[in-house]
Amino acid sequence: MEVRMDGRTALITGGSLGLGHAVGLRFAESGANVALIGRRAEVLAEAEAELRAAVGGNSGKIASFACDVREADQIEAMHQSVVDTLGPVDILVNNAGTSVRGPFETITDEMWQADLDLKLFASIRLCRLVLPGMKQRKWGRIINTLNLGAKVPPAEGAPTAVSRAAGLALTKILAAEGAPYNVLVNGLMVGNIRSDQWVQRHAGLDTDQTLEEFYANMGKAIPMGRLGTAEEFANIACFLASEQGSYITGVAINVDGGKSPVV
Repeated sequence: MEVRMDGRTALITGGSLGLGHAVGLRFAESGANVALIGRRAEVLAEAEAELRAAVGGNSGKIASFACDVREADQIEAMHQSVVDTLGPVDILVNNAGTSVRGPFETITDEMWQADLDLKLFASIRLCRLVLPGMKQRKWGRIINTLNLGAKVPPAEGAPTAVSRAAGLALTKILAAEGAPYNVLVNGLMVGNIRSDQWVQRHAGLDTDQTLEEFYANMGKAIPMGRLGTAEEFANIACFLASEQGSYITGVAINVDGGKSPVV
């Protein structure tokens, strides 16, 4: 099945590395205009160059925009720049965020607020900006990258599990409100997927394990016996963002190799 998104403009936060970068590449391969969003301009420039080299002339436009999505004024300015450069946003992928967790008593107000600003309020503000145009055009896709903790919050899973659970509720609310306008909103629940986050965590360990050995040990706890790849995550995101996903909204799909104890 060939999935095409020619003429659509996609905005992807956390787009310079890992899952966001893979989603951007998959979207570009499918013909979409792609806006990669991240905080570090130099890393974004590298990501943009990598996408251009990978797809050549077989894609839409590709551009990158530096933005700290924790800041409301930066979000608004970035969105306007994307619209001016690539056109109105048809597809929004709220992907920014890293995992932060620890014993509840150790989490300060500042840590709570930082996590909510990055993972919840950034999504709220971007959705508020793109929804009016999507509704007017009677076409839109919003994909919220969440994690399994939103469905099954573990001990010491705060603040991330709490902010992601709020993102799950936001997904359902927006799906119900957007459905009459053909604006489809879904969540992708991330399990253990090879990413820059795990590379950094491995680098910080006092261990003789190679990265591949580290991944292999992690995979033992997953029914499929391995970690997923960013490309596998990007494939389901591309399907949901395309016409092929035209009757799917308000769901949270586990992308986890069977790890989650709940559907």
